[in-house]
Amino acid sequence: MSSNGYKPKVAVFKFASCDGCQLSLLDCEDELLAVAAAIEICYFPEATRKVVKGPYDIALVEGSVTTHHDAQRIQQVRRSAKTLITIGACATAGGVQALRNWQDSAEMVRTVYAKPDFISTLKMSTPIAEHVPVDFELRGCPVQKYHLIELITATLIGRKPNIPAYSVCMECKRNGNLCIAVAQGEPCLGPVTQAGCGALCPAFNRGCYGCFGPMESANAEALTGVMLRNGSTKDEIQRNFRTYNAWAWQFRQASEEVEKR
Repeated sequence: MSSNGYKPKVAVFKFASCDGCQLSLLDCEDELLAVAAAIEICYFPEATRKVVKGPYDIALVEGSVTTHHDAQRIQQVRRSAKTLITIGACATAGGVQALRNWQDSAEMVRTVYAKPDFISTLKMSTPIAEHVPVDFELRGCPVQKYHLIELITATLIGRKPNIPAYSVCMECKRNGNLCIAVAQGEPCLGPVTQAGCGALCPAFNRGCYGCFGPMESANAEALTGVMLRNGSTKDEIQRNFRTYNAWAWQFRQASEEVEKR
């Protein structure tokens, strides 16, 4: 809250997604109550029926753009928001639904729906930043709740958010995890994935799946070479990169380049 008593207006919008990132916000519980006291939540269908028209100081956007309606609506959201923040893999990298970007979208619709004539969809599922300017991207599938609180708090007081840009490998080292990529030759996206999960999968002796998307300056090409030398096939490497953040350009480029080898 500002010194004059004004509470910044915050709105939360959903596009094509599973709602997991919005649930991460609700899961903040006590922390959310402290933040909520300093802001006015004007639009958040997951949590309240209250609707206050914009303009908004902050718009949090979950989900990817997959329909013509989505493409029009995100323009309206952008015009209504001073600061637009995308949250989660769907909003920042197209989500798992972006896997259709390598397939015939019309054929997929015919396969899934009994009456495909009623379905109106774009050929591709794309992140919000491919349609409007985005002020900050918070990655994760789902986002880490403390990162979300940090981001909202930093935005409210006008400072740079303290969100890690280093890789999951750093978290593995801090936790004392054995590197399964080196010790066991298992495929692991930890070296190119942004930290945030606490190295959850490697802690249980499983390779990182890249839930938090590419880290800053990710060298996915070099990791592809390591995975090939460790015995992974081209198809296996492609599947590793094509999960939650498949359309993030670093992962997309790696999965497409391995096909050419």
